[in-house]
Amino acid sequence: MTNSSVVVDRAGLWDAEALSDVAAATFPLACPPEATQGDIEIFLEQMLSGDRFGEYLTDPDRTVLKAVEGGEIVGYAMLVAGRPTDPEVAAQVGPGAVVELSKMYVLPGHHGSGVANALMAATIATAREAGAGALWLGVNQANVRAQKFYTRHGFVRVGTKTNTVGNQVHDDFVFERPLS
Repeated sequence: MTNSSVVVDRAGLWDAEALSDVAAATFPLACPPEATQGDIEIFLEQMLSGDRFGEYLTDPDRTVLKAVEGGEIVGYAMLVAGRPTDPEVAAQVGPGAVVELSKMYVLPGHHGSGVANALMAATIATAREAGAGALWLGVNQANVRAQKFYTRHGFVRVGTKTNTVGNQVHDDFVFERPLS
């Protein structure tokens, strides 16, 4: 999928380190103010390292989409097929086949340029192709910018959950978007 000069395509194993670099630059921006640098670094190492992206890229239940502009990865989205494993979250999202939008980040210099919209369009198309009836995600309750973006793309708040970053537990909203 394209949006001006942005090309969104499925990432491959060869993209693991570049995706990790994008994650290191973008994840801290989405964290709540009380997140410590130490906890962010723990999360980056445990969940967003190049090795970890290698695992994600070979997991048959995950799809990683990359947004490329000028030959560089400038954003990515990660989708996870299947019902939520957390019973409380599973009770909040609608019944049937769902896909989680686990991660979606765009480098700061590309905010407002159409990259996020292109990633979202590709995410929705990918989830539909997988046979999902809905897309769901968790977003930090302090991340108002992201919440507004998701609302513009048809997501509605359906509940809450927690998310651990390093040694801190943070409160997230659960958003869902029907795909029909």
